[in-house]
Amino acid sequence: MPSKVFQSAADALSDLTFNGMTLMSGGFGLCGIPENLIAAVHEAGMQDISIVSNNCGVDGFGLGILLDAKQIKKMISSYVGENKEFERQYLEGELELEFNPQGTLAERIRAGGAGIPGFYTKTGVGTLIAEGKEHKDFNGETYMLETGLTADVSLVKAWKADKEGNLVYRKTARNFNPMMATAGKVTVVEVETIVESGELDPDEIHTPGIYVQRVIKGTFEKRIEQCTTRSRGDV
Repeated sequence: MPSKVFQSAADALSDLTFNGMTLMSGGFGLCGIPENLIAAVHEAGMQDISIVSNNCGVDGFGLGILLDAKQIKKMISSYVGENKEFERQYLEGELELEFNPQGTLAERIRAGGAGIPGFYTKTGVGTLIAEGKEHKDFNGETYMLETGLTADVSLVKAWKADKEGNLVYRKTARNFNPMMATAGKVTVVEVETIVESGELDPDEIHTPGIYVQRVIKGTFEKRIEQCTTRSRGDV
């Protein structure tokens, strides 16, 4: 079996990227984002990318570097409030945006990974996001149809992996990463630590290696999205 461990993000993505592709990118804000893989996508220079991600990084970091380079055609997201370039491109018609309630986005990704093409939800009924979607009544309540999401490549950040691609996430950095790992045709993961096969306790594994095709060990800046401090004299 070919090794799943690659020497760099560029190597791991070298034969996977193309113009017009759909990417999933894990993370919530800047927590648990695959920053090394995002940088490699930027360096590869693809255009017209559609990205499924809760948000789009911040100006100049994370997915924000792809926005700055005008590499993104469409975002399928839940929250966009930390990125002024995102706002500018959307308001000026340079960027397509498909807004989702956050829970709906998570379930669309989970459904895609589970091979479920669609599901009904009450969330969003009667709002702008319900326009043009199929509606159906269950037990006297109206629901609308949402479709599952998949991607050509899922970019995932985990804390630890073994050489078989079994993954362990750390605390809130787990967020969207596990479900995205299941929903890509190819899943590429960056981690802080790679251990030998068999070293991970099976009960600690969050994502089985069957979902993971490629793993790299990254170096991480781990920026804080919003740093709020108070003076030492405040109680």
